[in-house]
Amino acid sequence: MTLNDPAAPLYADLAGDAQVSFEFFPPKTEKMEAQLWSAIETLTPLAPKFVSVTYGAGGSTRERTHNTVARIAKDTPLAAAAHLTCVGASKAEIGEIADAYWEAGVRHIVALRGDPPEVGGTFEPHPDGYKGAAELVEGLMQLHPFEISVSAYPEVHPEAASAQSDLDNLKRKLDAGATRAITQFFFSPEAYFRFLDKTAAAGITADIVPGIMPVSNFAATQRMAAMCNTNVPSWMARLFEGLDDHPASRQLVSATIAAELCRSLYTGGVRDFHFYTLNRAELSFAICHLLGLRAKPTIAQSEEAA
Repeated sequence: MTLNDPAAPLYADLAGDAQVSFEFFPPKTEKMEAQLWSAIETLTPLAPKFVSVTYGAGGSTRERTHNTVARIAKDTPLAAAAHLTCVGASKAEIGEIADAYWEAGVRHIVALRGDPPEVGGTFEPHPDGYKGAAELVEGLMQLHPFEISVSAYPEVHPEAASAQSDLDNLKRKLDAGATRAITQFFFSPEAYFRFLDKTAAAGITADIVPGIMPVSNFAATQRMAAMCNTNVPSWMARLFEGLDDHPASRQLVSATIAAELCRSLYTGGVRDFHFYTLNRAELSFAICHLLGLRAKPTIAQSEEAA
C-alpha cells in the first residue's frame, strides 16, 4: 500500500521525515515553572528544529522570557528562539535586548509587532521605536546575523485593511531578512493551502510553517480564535460538547482533531510543523508520534545506559 492509498490506515508507515518546533510561554509561578521544564524534558528527545518562548502583550514578560530562553540555551541541547516585539520599547531598548540574547548564545528571534497591553487596544509605536515587524526585522539584521521568524495569518490579521495588504506586509517582513513565517493557528487544511497559493502568487518563496494548536480548553480556544480571526468550525464545538467533566476523553478528542489536521497537511506535502504547546507536552508528543517521529535518547539517557 502506498502513502495515499485510501485502503491504508491513516498513519501507517509514515516515513518520520517531518520536522517540528515547539512554542512555550514563560512561567509565572513555581508550579508553572515545573510544568514548563517537564514539557521541555518530554519533547526534547523529538529533536525539534528549535523551541521558542513567547513575549507577553506590551513586553510584560520581558525578563521572564529572557531568563527562560537563556536557560534553554545553556542547559539543554535545544536551539532556543526568543520572541521580541515592538510594543512599548525604543529602538535602543530593543537593541539592548537583542545584544543580551546574542551574548547568551541565542541566534534565533521570532520578530513580531506585538499586541498592545490592553486587550482590544490599538497598537501605537513607541515614539523612538519601530513601526512594525518589518522595521524590527531590518533593525535586528543590522545588529547581528540572527535567524528570524515572523508571523503569518492564513485567515488574515484582524487589524489588516484587506487580505492583500496583509500579504504585502508579510512580504515586507520576509524581504527585510526574515528566514521563515510561522502561521497563526487554524483548523482547516484548505485555509492553509489557499494561503500558500496566495503567497506563491505574491512571489514569496520562504517557508510558511503551519502553526498547530491542540485544543486543551475549547472555550479558551474560542476566545483566542476570535481575537486572531481564526475560524472555529461548528463541528468542533459539537465534538467537545459534554466533555468539560471528562478531561481524559477531551484530550483524546483534541489529539484526534489536531492529528487529522497534521495528516491532511502531510498528505499535501507539508513536512514542517510548529506546535503551540501551551506548556503541555502530551498532545504535541502524541501527534508527533502519529506523524512518524520517534523520541531519540538524549545524551544524559545514553550516559545512564552506558
